[in-house]
Amino acid sequence: MNSSSISKIKKPSLNTPRNFTLVLIICFILLGVCVFASLVLGSRLVGLNEVIDGLFHSNIDSYEANVVRKRISRTVFSLLCGAALGVSGALMQAVTRNPIADPSILGVNTGATLFIVCGIAFLNISTANEYIWLALAGSAITAVFVFGIGSMGRSGATPIKLVLAGAATSAALSSLVLAIMIPRSHVMDEFRFWQVGSVGSGNWSSITTFIPFLIIGILIAIISAPALNALALGDDVATGLGVRTGILRLFAAFSAVLLCGAATALAGPIGFVGLLSTHVMRLILGPDLRFVIPMSAISGAIILTISDVVGRLIGSPGELEVGVVTAFIGAPILIILAMRSKVSSL
Repeated sequence: MNSSSISKIKKPSLNTPRNFTLVLIICFILLGVCVFASLVLGSRLVGLNEVIDGLFHSNIDSYEANVVRKRISRTVFSLLCGAALGVSGALMQAVTRNPIADPSILGVNTGATLFIVCGIAFLNISTANEYIWLALAGSAITAVFVFGIGSMGRSGATPIKLVLAGAATSAALSSLVLAIMIPRSHVMDEFRFWQVGSVGSGNWSSITTFIPFLIIGILIAIISAPALNALALGDDVATGLGVRTGILRLFAAFSAVLLCGAATALAGPIGFVGLLSTHVMRLILGPDLRFVIPMSAISGAIILTISDVVGRLIGSPGELEVGVVTAFIGAPILIILAMRSKVSSL
C-alpha cells in the first residue's frame, strides 16, 4: 500500500462526525476522572494532599505518598494497555469485517498464553522482554491459524465461522496450557497470577518496554485507517480504488497482533476491552475508522482503568483482578451482539 493508493481512498471517506468534538471532550473528562480515581481509591484511601505529595514532592516519604507513587505507574500502565487493546480490537474487526472480533474471542490471547507457558516451563524465562517476544510469536501464529480455518469453505471468512474457529482454537490451546502446567508446580505458581489478567504488576520498567510496541502499532493503525474504510465496502471495491487488500490486511493484522501480544505479555490475557471500546465508539461516531481507531484507544484506556478501580473496591482489602471485571462486563454484551441479526457482516 503506497501513498498514491491512500490518496485515492480519501475521496470516499466520511466527513468528520458532527458530535466528534463533544465526544472527544467528554472522553478526556472521563479519562481524567478515571486517573484521579485510580490514584485515590483502593484498599487504602488517600486524600488530595497525599496525591499532591506523591506526584510533586519526592522528598516526602510517608506511607500514603508511597502508595500514590505506586499507583501512578499502575495507572499509566493500565492506560497504555487499555489503549493497545482498544486499537487492536478495532483493527481485528476491520480486517476480518467481523463486528464481534476481539483478541480474546479469536483465540489470540490464548496463543500468547501457550507460548509464555512453554517459555516458563522449558526455557526458564522470567523477564518482560522475553515474555513479549514469545507472546508476539504465539499471537501471530494463532491469528494466522484461526483466519485460515475460518476462511475454509465457499463463503470464506464469515463472522460466525471466525468466532467458532477462534473458540475451538482457544479451547484446544487452553488444554495444552493445562497439560504443560499440571505436572510442573513451579510453572503453575509463576503463571497463575499472570493468567487472570492484572495491571497490578505494572511498573516503570514494564511501561518502558511496552511503549515502543504501542507507538509502532498505533501509527500503523492510523496510517491504515483510510484504506480500511475502503475495505469495509468489499474487496472488489477496495481494489478498484487502488488498495492492495492483501498487503493492507497484512499490515493491519501485524499492528493488531503487535498491540495485543505486547499487552498480553505484560498484563495477562485481558478480554473484551477491544470489543467494548470499539463498539461504543462506532455506535456514537459511525463507521469511519479515521475516528473510531484513535477514539477506541481512549475509550479502551478508560474501560480498563475504571475496571481496575472497580476490582480494587470490590475485592478490598485485597483486589479482584481486572481481567475478571472486564469478562464479567463483556460476556453479556458479547451474547447480545451475537444475537443481533446484523452480526453477519460489518
